[in-house]
Amino acid sequence: MKFRKPIFFSVVFITLLVAAFYPRVDNNTQKDAVIIGAILNYLKQLHFQPKPLDDQFSQQVYTLYLDRIDGSRRFLTQEDIKRLENYKNQLDDEARSGDFEFFDLSLDLLNKGMKKVQGYYRDILTEPFDFEKDEKFELDGKKRGFAKNDDELRQYWQRYLKYEVMTRIASEMETQQKTGEESAPKSFEQIEEEARKDVLKLMDDWFGRLAKLKRSNRLSYYLSTITNIFDPHTDYLEPIDKQNFNIRFSGRLEGIGARLQTSGDFTKVNEVVVGGPAWKGQELKEGDIILKVAQGDSPEFVDVAGMQLDDVVQLIRGEKGTKVRLFVKKVDGTTREIAIIRDVVIFEEGFAKSLLLDGVEQGEKIGYVYLPRFYADFENRDGRFSAKDIAVELEKLKSEKVQGIILDLRNNGGGSLHDVVTMSGYFIEKGPIVQVKSRTGQPDVLEDTDPRVQYNGPLIVMVNAFSASASEILAAALQDYGRAVIVGTPTYGKGTVQHFYNLDRGVRGFEDIKPLGEVKLTIQKFYRINGGSTQLRGVTPDIILPDQYQYIEVGERENDYPMEWTQIAPLKYQQNVYKVRNLQKIKAKSEKRIADNNVFQTVEENARRLKAQSEQSAYPLKFSTYLAMAREQELQAKQFDDLFESIVNKGVKNLEVDMPLIHTDEGKKSRNEGFVQSVTKDIYIRETLHIMHDLLREYK
Repeated sequence: MKFRKPIFFSVVFITLLVAAFYPRVDNNTQKDAVIIGAILNYLKQLHFQPKPLDDQFSQQVYTLYLDRIDGSRRFLTQEDIKRLENYKNQLDDEARSGDFEFFDLSLDLLNKGMKKVQGYYRDILTEPFDFEKDEKFELDGKKRGFAKNDDELRQYWQRYLKYEVMTRIASEMETQQKTGEESAPKSFEQIEEEARKDVLKLMDDWFGRLAKLKRSNRLSYYLSTITNIFDPHTDYLEPIDKQNFNIRFSGRLEGIGARLQTSGDFTKVNEVVVGGPAWKGQELKEGDIILKVAQGDSPEFVDVAGMQLDDVVQLIRGEKGTKVRLFVKKVDGTTREIAIIRDVVIFEEGFAKSLLLDGVEQGEKIGYVYLPRFYADFENRDGRFSAKDIAVELEKLKSEKVQGIILDLRNNGGGSLHDVVTMSGYFIEKGPIVQVKSRTGQPDVLEDTDPRVQYNGPLIVMVNAFSASASEILAAALQDYGRAVIVGTPTYGKGTVQHFYNLDRGVRGFEDIKPLGEVKLTIQKFYRINGGSTQLRGVTPDIILPDQYQYIEVGERENDYPMEWTQIAPLKYQQNVYKVRNLQKIKAKSEKRIADNNVFQTVEENARRLKAQSEQSAYPLKFSTYLAMAREQELQAKQFDDLFESIVNKGVKNLEVDMPLIHTDEGKKSRNEGFVQSVTKDIYIRETLHIMHDLLREYK
């Protein structure tokens, strides 16, 4: 592949000097000012569509930030808002000067509000609720608005807690009714008391997590609000956030291989990753509580009780070959010190994999490739890259002499632009794949320059509303070339390209307050080879299948401040590998099958039900009225309970070449069984097999 520029998601190094001089004050104040100064410089110089920092910008930041810190209107009152409104037109000025007076005030008011509310819910939940009172509760914070004062805020919490308790009472009464005479029935009073205790624990856990948030965490929300006014994908990331992004992007990390979660004041092991160092050691188990952490052979243990999860993770992660010691409380109550040598941990469930499927007609053998994301490990030459892995899967399927291949990109949120260009080239001789345009100059055309064709047969690409970015590039290119049939629902509509910039490299000096984090900037938009953008509009499949969420608004257009759809000149393109014939005929056959298929018709009906349910935000607080409504909703929902539980694809099997690796451990074996089982029950794959059958018949 030949590229004029390194246009992919990666770290790009440039140096920008922060224009302002920040005096040596306390480290937090100085660090905050340096960070915002560096971010503004990057935005001004590199963002695809920079905006003026004026009063309109300030008002947008103000409104969006309030929605983010208290969107449900649970903590702040109109009295608080009046104090914050004084800054509504000043946030642009504060940003330029590195001042955070508005943010500090908002943080102070929010903390006071949470402390006040904590007193409310603990007091309210000590007494039984009156469920005979005929009143309603509005869940939507924007419809309800901010409470006028503390009295009205307490009234909100009274109704909110009543609603939470009521839903648990209804659920418990339903469970009790189903068990019948198997257990002694509880009285309504007993159920109500237990429900209040459950809600109290829920609230205490939630407020406990909120209390652990540091000022830097809150500041990152504010800084990301500022950047999100430019577009939804331009963000500020703290160092730990960038680490987590890299892990998701590459599918690897250096650490012990354990997924952790917060449990009250403690950190609990949620899962031990199969194949990782902790799994190999067989000492750390799911459910263990980590009490202390020490590095190497140091006698100094750090007590992690009450510590924020990200901080605990930072202590446990580390370079390959180094030792970390954990003092843990086992599930049986005993305590133990566990030493683990860190190593590279690979999350294999996020990588490409394939299966063999029986087609509609006896003797048809179809290849199925599932790609959850366009992963790439740019920091490791021997790491996993989605394009390389797909090439391997294609070769394996070709050796099985499959008659067609289905590439499943449903729920694939994108990733490496470099890999999607390479991958798209596997299906054509050579030619343009996507156009990438910066804010100035002519578009860069990213091409497949390799004349080889890794697969030249019938191809179907499956997409849905959560197929985004790189997924849309591949689907759009193959659709424009007429190389594949695109099947599913309209895609997400993200047509922008982001790069990461390390703020430490953008700011000279200030070594005592680094690391500063990173900024992810939208610096380009990509366009189809036919000239249209996928931004907002996404990719409309050639054949659209009913979906349960088709009437609920999702996608890029639902984000705040998305960039607009635009168009540039089309390119010249052609391919002579394989061209889809008689698409309208194939589409008509699919529409007929869908119309005659009871399951798809039920999906359509359920989609309308979910749409109506999503629009309901006010609920009755009189128990008898709520119970009648809940039972009616349950009866409606029961019609759709087993919608996708029947086996519709019987001939689903692994490739023989994959079996030795699958059987290396029980974890891989179990995950594979779950994967195969999900494919056997997938009605969308079933219809896609029918479409493939029709496609094959057109070439007989």
